[in-house]
Amino acid sequence: MLSLSQRIQRIEVSGTYRMVAEAAALRVHGIELADLGAGEPHFATPAHICDAGISAIRQGFTRYTAGLGIAELCSAIAQRHHRDFATNYAAENVIVTPGGKFALFEALECILDPGDEVIIPSPYWVSFKDIVEFTGAKCVFVESRESAGFVLDPDHIAASITARTRAIILNSPSNPCGAVADAETVRRIVELAVVHDLTVIADECYAYLIYDRDRISAASFSQQHVIVIGSLSKTYAMTGWRVGYALAPTNIIQAMQKLHSQSVTSVAAPMQRAALAAVTGPQECIAQMCAEYRRHRDLLWNELNRLAGIHCQLPDGAFYLYANVGAILRCNRWNSTELASKLLHEAHLVCVPGSAFGTSEHLRFSYAADENTLRTAAQRLNAFLSTLQT
Repeated sequence: MLSLSQRIQRIEVSGTYRMVAEAAALRVHGIELADLGAGEPHFATPAHICDAGISAIRQGFTRYTAGLGIAELCSAIAQRHHRDFATNYAAENVIVTPGGKFALFEALECILDPGDEVIIPSPYWVSFKDIVEFTGAKCVFVESRESAGFVLDPDHIAASITARTRAIILNSPSNPCGAVADAETVRRIVELAVVHDLTVIADECYAYLIYDRDRISAASFSQQHVIVIGSLSKTYAMTGWRVGYALAPTNIIQAMQKLHSQSVTSVAAPMQRAALAAVTGPQECIAQMCAEYRRHRDLLWNELNRLAGIHCQLPDGAFYLYANVGAILRCNRWNSTELASKLLHEAHLVCVPGSAFGTSEHLRFSYAADENTLRTAAQRLNAFLSTLQT
């Protein structure tokens, strides 16, 4: 066998990707699943966005573009962020990437060296840990309290800063738990970065999916110490289009462009035209999606919290419930991965184990699904639990 690099052996396949693959294997055999696993909107991409992509293809807009992204899209992203978050980015502070995850990957590759430390609140999105470790840097996990709704405590962040700290990852709204940091919390975390000359990596891919809270961007408090990671996937139901972006100081964008030029070159041209239509076109679709997500959140939250051995916080953003199933795990001597696997293979219910997100007693359920799927999932979970001792 050909040998592998040490850095590729430091990381694992994404926990969510693994569950999606397992579920797909069952579907091949004709098994119908209640799928609350993948973090993907159940809505179709709005028609005006699709039309823009189709029109670009028909017009022959299918060649290479500038590595940063087409000029009008970079300008539009900067202008949208200014309107929504009162920032002052220029087009040269924007890079368009094939999905938000690649923006995160590029940013971390450009600022981290082996031995650096990155503070990551837990629970964390699956890719934070592995991308940091791929660079050779070290993850420093800071636990957020479930009893406080998984909201970060800036004092805990401050206590974790050392001479080797290079960056703080801030993910609000959070995947997997939907927690939303308020303006004061975000301000204090950004101030820590300013005082200690650190970088805040602000994953704001769910920034528009918020209930009863104001939209907040860390960049509103400092553009020089913040790299914003954004995505059109969740905001506009464009997961398969693969368009994300980063907003950052010019030297960071130039470094990311260098990596871009040696890896992906650019985002597919028609996708950029579709993204332009999304960012500059009607925004009512966001409010409509949020309204349905909220109804689905309430439905699933009520269903889960009435089941023995399960309780979960009511999230303020994103589209996930992070259910505590510790009582079930302890009683049956399982871990969260084993329980998720049993639910998949025995109850035909797809969810993601908390182990993928750095906690041991949780399952993540996505409520980005139609109402029938949500009710079916709750029924199957209830039927499975009724066979257990809890």
